Parts: sequence; structure tokens; C-alpha cells
Amino acid sequence: MRMVEIIAAKRDGRPLTTAEIEWVVKHYTAGDIPDYQMAALAMAIVLRGMDDRETADLTIAMARSGDMLDLHDIAPLTVDKHSTGGVGDKTTLVVAPLVAAVGLPVAKMSGRGLGFSGGTIDKLESIPGFRTSLSTEEFRRAVHEPGLVVAAQSGDLAPADKKLYALRDVTATVESIPLIAASVMSKKLASGADCIVLDVKYGRGAFMQTLDDARQLARTMVAIGHHAGRKVTAVLSSMQQPLGFAIGNALEVREAIAALRGSGPPDLVELSLVLGSELVRMAGLRDSVDAARLLLREALQSGAAWEKFRAMVVNQGGDPTVIDEPERLPTAPVQVAFPAPRSGFITAIDGQALGMVVNGLGGGRSRKEDTIDHAVGLVLHAKVGDHVTAGEPLLTVHAAHQADVDQIAERIRFAYTIHDKPPPLLPLVEDIIREI
Repeated sequence: MRMVEIIAAKRDGRPLTTAEIEWVVKHYTAGDIPDYQMAALAMAIVLRGMDDRETADLTIAMARSGDMLDLHDIAPLTVDKHSTGGVGDKTTLVVAPLVAAVGLPVAKMSGRGLGFSGGTIDKLESIPGFRTSLSTEEFRRAVHEPGLVVAAQSGDLAPADKKLYALRDVTATVESIPLIAASVMSKKLASGADCIVLDVKYGRGAFMQTLDDARQLARTMVAIGHHAGRKVTAVLSSMQQPLGFAIGNALEVREAIAALRGSGPPDLVELSLVLGSELVRMAGLRDSVDAARLLLREALQSGAAWEKFRAMVVNQGGDPTVIDEPERLPTAPVQVAFPAPRSGFITAIDGQALGMVVNGLGGGRSRKEDTIDHAVGLVLHAKVGDHVTAGEPLLTVHAAHQADVDQIAERIRFAYTIHDKPPPLLPLVEDIIREI
């Protein structure tokens, strides 16, 4: 086979055969196919799409490109949670310790920042000493004790996805339902989780801009999971404004810690309970979502979820004194409040624009080899539906230099829409897909 012919076939709209997809994944993983050719194929997929069979073939081939982790000798059942990405989305930092605290071992591989959305691994690495690159044996030991691990993709697990994930970030090929579905589910299949909840986001601050696209992605991933013999549920959640108030790596860790210690933003806590309840139900700890929710609330209120998060940080080399006193996390030297340009009700916040602002401050990547600044970001003071007075702070910019603040001021101004009348309430969860 020749890669150029496969690229041309997809460019012209022909479905790729199972053999072609397996060949591409095998040889890209081995380094025989250069990034520029894989980028061309990824763009052809963005433009031409893939049918269900192609998507399933791609997912399975990427999962099998490395080790397929079997954790059943350590735990009879493990759970995992994945988000398709959204601005201010730090739910993994809350959901994972929350369900681990009620006895469900969490085996999670996460990614770095992709496009305008931050990555869980980048956030955790803002904790001094925290190790995200673990060997397979270290990953397995952490599943056993403390029963919670969040790590970067090992080179041994879905290495084809690891390479393609980084490439998509810098080649404008993120927004593709087949590529997103295959990326997410290949990691899930390879990392061995039995029960998986997917947080599929839609809206301006998500990769899926419309509810219809999000629903299609959710159904695709649930179908892949069921085909592979896993229990999978997808929650369709709104990203029509940022989740919580903090956007940026260390800032989001602070907010997640606040949620685990009983003072987090209501939307972050609510979504975490919804996602966690689905895992508890699928795992059979409780028969209903309502009963599962009560169990998780007890774990949150008792401090058990916080203690589980702390145990994970210690186990992966992080400094516990820093999370005990979150003000010791990386802090930007320049903090500037951005005022409301007029009085009225906030009717819209462009999360994607704010995500790109954080990238511009150094909190994200324009190239896959870029180093990020964990301290920079934004802290919102008002959300959609809130009334603001002209001159009051809309948000605070956390930056490395004053010049950085000056460069992004105009983009912040255009990210907000303020009207005289209040807007209708925005839903947080639109739908939950359990069956196909």
C-alpha cells in the first residue's frame, strides 16, 4: 500500500477498507509515515468524514497499536470518565476522587491541552512534583492503591492515538466526529475500564458547537463502547459559557480543590455529581441515579473525596502541602481586573474566545512542543444571567506581563454580550444517552 493513494482515496470520498486503516495506524505508529502525510489524511477525514464501520476500525486499530491493559487481576471492575473538552472544564479533578471515595477504582489516562480547551494533565502538572508519566506497572499499582490514578498516555497504551492527538492540535483537525470518537474510545478500550461515562459538551466553548453534532458524537462513542463489551453512558452538557469561574491550569486546580472541600461553583459540583452518579449506577453500587447521587453527596460532605484526591497527589509525587494551601500553587505576577463596559445582564459569554485568550497568555499551545505557563489564566466574576454595573470587574486576568494583558483586552471585550433584559436560563445537562 502507498500512503499517498490512501490520502487521495479519502480526499475523493471513498471509504477506506479495514486493511487500509490497519496499515495506516501500524505504519504511522512505527514512524514509517511522516507527520505531514498523516496530517493530510486527517484533514481529508475532517472534510469527507468516516462511516460507522471506518470509525470502529480506526478506534480498534488505535487501541491495538500498543498494549491492551487488563486490570481484572487487580480489581474486578474499574471505571473511567472522559470529557470531549470545554473551557474551564476541570470535572475530572472532582469526579475521579469522588467515585474512588465510594469504592470504585478509577483508571484514567488523560490528555494535554488541545486547541482552546485545557488538558487535565497540564492542570495536574501545575502541582509541584506531580508525576503524570507512569509506567504500566506504576499505573496498575495505583489502581490497586490508592484506587485512583490520572496519568498521561503511556507510550505503551494507544501510542497511535498519542501521536495523532498531538498532531491534530496544530493542524486544525480537531473538529471531526470520527477522529474525536476514535481518539476517546481507543484510550478507553486500551486502558481497560469496564464502565465509562462520557461528558460530551456542546456550545461555543466546546469542540461540538451544536447539540446535534454533540448528540451524533455521543451516539457514535456509546455504540463503539457497547460493541467492545463495555458499559458506556454519554452525558450531553452545555458549554455555552465556561464551567465554573476559573480558566487556566493552576487556577482550575484551585477551583477543583474548593469543590472537593465544599465551596466549589454550583455548576461544577452539579455536573460532577451527574457524571459520578452514572458511574455508580453502571457499576451496580446503587440501583438508581438518585440513590447514587446520595452516596456521592455523602462522600463529598464527609471529606472522603478530598482525602482520596490528596492520596492520589501523594502517590504520584505531588507536594501535599501545596494542595493543602492552594494559594501556594503557581501564581501569575500580574493580575488585572477587566471592567464591564456597560450596565446590564450578561446574556452570553464566548468560551472559545476566552480559551484562546488564555492560550495567548501562554496557558496553551500553538505547537505540540510548546511549554505552557501554568500560572496564567482568567477568573470570572459574573456568569450568564448576572447583572453587572459599568466599571465593575467582569473578570481578572492573570498574566506574566502587563504587555500580555494589553494585547488581549479587545478579545475579552468581544467575548461578552450585555443586554438590558435577563436571558433565559441555560441548561447544564441537555440529555443522557445510555442506549443506542
